[in-house]
Amino acid sequence: MIKNMSNADRIIRILVAGLFAYLYFGGIVTGMLGIALMVFAAVFVLTSSIAFCPLYSLFNFSTRKKT
Repeated sequence: MIKNMSNADRIIRILVAGLFAYLYFGGIVTGMLGIALMVFAAVFVLTSSIAFCPLYSLFNFSTRKKT
């Protein structure tokens, strides 16, 4: 797996995942939408931790600088 996410991209995903978790556990978003947000949050955390996004590779896209 070649890394295809920049540090800024990874930080933004972690922050969005934290926001989704806050909305769900704070009771602001409930039901199926809340569960969907938690699934997205888990995917964001996972992809950020390994710096690889499968959708980016599918579309041949990268936010990481070429070195």
